[in-house]
Amino acid sequence: MVDKQVGWGAEHADVLVLGIETSCDETAASVVKGGRMILSNVIASQVELHRLYGGVVPEIASRKHIELIMPVIDLALKKAKIKPTDLDCIAVTYGPGLVGALLVGLSSAKAMALALGCPLIGINHIEGHIYANVLEHKDVEPPLVCLTVSGGHTDLLYIDAYGDYKILGRTRDDAAGEAFDKIARVLGLDYPGGPEIAKQALSGDPKAIDFPRGLIHEDTYDFSFSGLKTAAINHVHNLQQKGETLPISDIAASLQAAIVDVLVHKTLAAASAYKVDTILLSGGVGANEALRDQLRQDAQALGINLYYPSKVLCTDNGAMIACAGHYRFLKGQQSPWDLNAAPQLRLGDPV
Repeated sequence: MVDKQVGWGAEHADVLVLGIETSCDETAASVVKGGRMILSNVIASQVELHRLYGGVVPEIASRKHIELIMPVIDLALKKAKIKPTDLDCIAVTYGPGLVGALLVGLSSAKAMALALGCPLIGINHIEGHIYANVLEHKDVEPPLVCLTVSGGHTDLLYIDAYGDYKILGRTRDDAAGEAFDKIARVLGLDYPGGPEIAKQALSGDPKAIDFPRGLIHEDTYDFSFSGLKTAAINHVHNLQQKGETLPISDIAASLQAAIVDVLVHKTLAAASAYKVDTILLSGGVGANEALRDQLRQDAQALGINLYYPSKVLCTDNGAMIACAGHYRFLKGQQSPWDLNAAPQLRLGDPV
């Protein structure tokens, strides 16, 4: 019998978990062994499809997930060189995300789990991002502070023990990734906007425009990027109305600097307040090099270790869902068959 008091870093070498992720525009499936070994990680991206519209179209995303879900799962099993009957459990994202997209993955996971007679484990997408670090950094142990930054979420967490999350701060309006995407669209850059902003910022001056740093001096770990987004849009419109050429690189660099400053400041403040020596960075925006570099440098100056996943595990993937599912499986947790998609799910909400 598996020890239900197992901690964050504990492993069970023979456990095989299939992780399914369909919260937005990636159809992903992965087989993870022992909580740490990725046997397969298949990701079918819809970026090119949604680029035509400058952003994700929910109905199109859902229909594409329906087309791709079973081929992606089949390929994940094939690459892992296992049969479906070898699986010990199936983990699947049930929120947050686009409701139609979530339902495709959840329905597929339920059907497989029921047919195979194995446990179904629903995973919060944000929790999955945290576990991307566990896959790659075997020496990571709580207590620690984790910054999870993606297109729809900016969460700052204190993690005292495995599965024990204290929400220190969340975005009050727009997430950091959303600000990147919206301003990129105003600047006429390709979707997804975050990587395009980062690319343009390489040749820009981060001090060219003094964009606001929302809530940076407030006594809160919450985030707010709506004011920054509005300021950047107004700046662009003012230049356009005057007939001036847009200094796209300078705008991108200044926008990126404003977002990074806030994220780094609040994360380090939380780490100092909670007296931890470890910080995790996760989520799609966690792939941003400027954020990684500044957070690493400032953390090192305080004697704090920083960990983040490889870029492929920063974006949505099934491996992080399988890893999170592994540790819930070891604790004897299982989701009910009537588990439904929860598009507005937040970390800490009950299943």
